[in-house]
Amino acid sequence: MERLVPLTKILMTLAVSVWAILLRDWPSLLALVIFESAVLLVFGLLVKQYKTVFALISFAVFLGLIQFLGSGDVESAIVSGLRMLAMTLVFIALLATTKLQDLTAALVTQCKIPYEYAFMFTAALRFVPDFIAESHAVQEAQACRGLSLEGNFVKRIKSYASVIQPLLLKSLGRSETMALSLELRGFGGPTHSFAASVGLRSLDYGVIAGLVVVTILIFVLYN
Repeated sequence: MERLVPLTKILMTLAVSVWAILLRDWPSLLALVIFESAVLLVFGLLVKQYKTVFALISFAVFLGLIQFLGSGDVESAIVSGLRMLAMTLVFIALLATTKLQDLTAALVTQCKIPYEYAFMFTAALRFVPDFIAESHAVQEAQACRGLSLEGNFVKRIKSYASVIQPLLLKSLGRSETMALSLELRGFGGPTHSFAASVGLRSLDYGVIAGLVVVTILIFVLYN
């Protein structure tokens, strides 16, 4: 997976998302999820990112329950949960094996996305782990002050308000610091240079060709 350039991984992510949209029955979506899980397991990402995978599975189950409560159709609920899981699992392979600066370079130089939007996307990804770490730190600090996150659902929501407020204030402070730093460095200039080399190789062309073939086959079979 590391031998593929960022553009190939981006196209792979888009292709799998398209497959998840085109597949309409739960056995096919389940097969896609199993295939993605097997790929993550082979490359050692399933074990390293087990917390993320568990969170995605939990959200898929929650989404399926919401769909079931809204429609009353069990099959539709399963399809919704599996589709969401199939579309998100592939992002683990993209983000866990690609440096953010390489991803930015690929989005700007090859996907022709404006630099400001590409930087905004990768900057948000860069601060997700920091945001999670800060949330744990705030919870521990509030717990030392006597805050209890136990009890029924309503009590937990009220307790989490004491966590969200300082977390938002810290996030706003981080955003202001980042904005000032970007301004001092001349962010928004007309030219940009990248040290990363994102040129396609023979392996990338082979993978892209395979993605195109599979996408066409799925489109023909399910439409």
